[in-house]
Amino acid sequence: MRTIILFLMLFLVNYMIMAQKKELTADEKQVIIHKGTERPFTGKYYDFKAKGTYVCKQCGTPLYRSEDKFDSQCGWPSFDDEIPGAVKRVPDADGRRTEIVCAHCGAHLGHVFMGEGFTPKNTRHCVNSISMEFVPAEELKIDTAIFAGGCFWGVEYYMKKAPGVLAVESGYIGGKVEDPSYEEVCEGNTGHVEAVRVLFDTSKTDYETLAKLFFEIHDPTQKDHQGPDYGEQYRSEIFYNSPEQKAVAEKLIQELKVKGYAVVTRLAPATTFWVAEDYHQNYYTRKGTLPYCHGYTRRF
Repeated sequence: MRTIILFLMLFLVNYMIMAQKKELTADEKQVIIHKGTERPFTGKYYDFKAKGTYVCKQCGTPLYRSEDKFDSQCGWPSFDDEIPGAVKRVPDADGRRTEIVCAHCGAHLGHVFMGEGFTPKNTRHCVNSISMEFVPAEELKIDTAIFAGGCFWGVEYYMKKAPGVLAVESGYIGGKVEDPSYEEVCEGNTGHVEAVRVLFDTSKTDYETLAKLFFEIHDPTQKDHQGPDYGEQYRSEIFYNSPEQKAVAEKLIQELKVKGYAVVTRLAPATTFWVAEDYHQNYYTRKGTLPYCHGYTRRF
């Protein structure tokens, strides 16, 4: 079960992504550019157990979380999962293995192997230490927000574009069934709502700015639907993580009502956020299309 705390360790430090690729040493180039392999049991992250996030050495993109690292005794850092969208798999030149590269800059990371049975996920990302940097958890200045405003595809699309946002994840919250499927939520019997969980850099944006954006990328006056999508799972709702977030949401709703908007957005304390199936993540970006029931309307 993923929790908000785990999420804080999952999608991290996007602020470290540099506009230009980092200048690499000769040894780093041999692995990252020329697809070499460091000698086993020599990398600095092989027997490394600190809590934090592993990022691409060349561009700083977050790649792996420490919670997904395990000891496979293979001689290189091993992970059974990656940060969604961060790692790209490509057929290796040898025709047998699958290479893994940074999806942002193409840096060579290593190879991925399936079906070995090391962990329940049955996946092993075998990564060169020299291809990564490590960012300790305590250095992060991040917070989370959870918004529901119709189909999560559209809300995710616009939230990801906001300055200071590090990552957005689509999922389900507010219901009575553990780990519901998309089909179960669509049946309307679980009580869940389609929502997004937003990780943001508090040095670059704040909760109020994102909450205002939320009210401007969906219609908060539509009850249990958004555009052509009807059902309780499409209701407008904010799930707050603190009394401060609740107070901000209440203030913005009151401001909208003063402006004449008949806001129906609900407020509720955040409960377990269940991450949606992989095919729901980054939906419009992967499809190369635009949201059909969300758009921007200035309201503040």
